[in-house]
Amino acid sequence: MNKDKYKVKSSIQLADFNTKEVFDDAEKKLKKIRKKLSKIQDTMYAEGKYSMLICLQGMDTSGKDSLIREVFKDVNARGVEVHSFKVPTELELKHDFLWRHYIALPAKGKIGVFNRTHYENVLVTRVHPGYVFGENLPTINSLEDINDEFYHNRMERINNFEEHIVDSGTIVLKFFLNLSKDEQKNRLLRRLNLPAKNWKFSAGDLKERKLWDKYQFCYEDLLNRTSKENAPWYIIPADDKPSARLLLADIVLEELEKYNFKEPSLSSKNLAQLDHFKTELNNE
Repeated sequence: MNKDKYKVKSSIQLADFNTKEVFDDAEKKLKKIRKKLSKIQDTMYAEGKYSMLICLQGMDTSGKDSLIREVFKDVNARGVEVHSFKVPTELELKHDFLWRHYIALPAKGKIGVFNRTHYENVLVTRVHPGYVFGENLPTINSLEDINDEFYHNRMERINNFEEHIVDSGTIVLKFFLNLSKDEQKNRLLRRLNLPAKNWKFSAGDLKERKLWDKYQFCYEDLLNRTSKENAPWYIIPADDKPSARLLLADIVLEELEKYNFKEPSLSSKNLAQLDHFKTELNNE
């Protein structure tokens, strides 16, 4: 599996990337990776020097929720935090657009997963620029002020934000789940046809689907402007869910293995008293 080909390293066009790749025995291979992820995260937690932030973006039905469940199900619940960012609250709108994401960052030793991310601020708001008025920004007086320059400036601020947290010990990986329009149609129909899945459907899904091409343009632009060596984007073919999960998990594991985490050693004082502690317990 050549994972490097999924990494955004230069200017790309989304149309050049596959939306479907199928790997043999994907579910079986994922189980093995999950065990390794669990072990390495335990050591990462014990060492307490680094955290990891995994950012997931994708069109509706791209499989973010089930991917999080299947990839991290064997990792100690203490070590994984998932945040799903919805419409900003009144309190969040009283702060800058990165505030709610900054306070949700994972602590050292933990893996944080952002299910939808700070990139919504240059994606959904770019497709629906009227949303920006809710931020009550002093420099925004009309739709004409919410132009390409406005979003490109935001992307640069996001780059700076990610550079800052990387310097502070956060490993940043970003994944775009690249779903085809036909597969989205199939998944939406499944939600409508299966009573147990009806609750997942929203009429808004169809309204957003009509804006598919605009979303693809916005995704392509942000991928090109915000994939950096210290915080890269990976474009994951998302039409086959088991293969998408396997690929993402393998990339995460490979990145974590680069750090060679070590469990902390006992202090010389405690090490010298190990036999004493054992004796004390055995003599209870």
